Amino acid sequence: MSNLTSFTLTRLSQGQLNLLETCPRKFQYIYLDRLGAPTSLEQQERMAWGHQFHLLMQQRELGLPIAPLLEKDPQVCHAVQALVQATPDLLPASLEGWREAEHCRTLAVQEYLLTAIYDLIVAEEGKAKILDWKTYPRPKNRTQLARNWQTRLYLYILAETSAYKPEQISMTYWFVKLPDRPQSLTFRYNSQQHAQTQHDLSRLLGELRERTEQYRRDGLAFPQVPEATGECRHCHFASSCGRSPHDETPIASQDWPAAIAEIEEFSLTDFS
Repeated sequence: MSNLTSFTLTRLSQGQLNLLETCPRKFQYIYLDRLGAPTSLEQQERMAWGHQFHLLMQQRELGLPIAPLLEKDPQVCHAVQALVQATPDLLPASLEGWREAEHCRTLAVQEYLLTAIYDLIVAEEGKAKILDWKTYPRPKNRTQLARNWQTRLYLYILAETSAYKPEQISMTYWFVKLPDRPQSLTFRYNSQQHAQTQHDLSRLLGELRERTEQYRRDGLAFPQVPEATGECRHCHFASSCGRSPHDETPIASQDWPAAIAEIEEFSLTDFS
């Protein structure tokens, strides 16, 4: 049996939901056993670039000067300027609407507190837009992104915590780290999708509660992902699962949330 801790998970982000659905056992290793894996230099550089970009966009939205910061990184400078030129939603705020960068919302579901950090919300009469900055290439599979828990959770939480109906809400991803113009994907929301997300959340959170209780009480490990999915090939926990060996062994980590750095989500404030 793995070394159990008294850690109780109450807050859940989209990254945690994605991991829980992709591989419950990996979720257990990271969030219950508090195991981590080394972060590659490439991952660290990607995270630093994304953090810098998000910080600049937030400062721009607040009306703070960003020119000195843009001079330090030509690539970030190009990405910011290209995004501003590409979308009218980044024009100065309308006096009739409301908007906020790095806006955090939470929603209590069962015993969990679901958390969403919106890069930018633009709210007007009769419609609300969620904008999210991504620093990886625009995915070819739109369906896969639609199923991602960031898309589903962010739309769901806004509908549940505002007066907007699902049909009045949309979410647009902007893929900004490109040599030319940024590209976007927009998802329109509706009541049918909202009901399905509510159903799937109830199922997933119910499974999490039951598995956590069984793990702490009886030492029953979370299920493994089927090896045929290929998820294990590049996983640092493969050896722990009795799957294909990996050169690096999971280690105890004080900064264990960093072990899932591949899930792109940036917070400029500590809400843990």
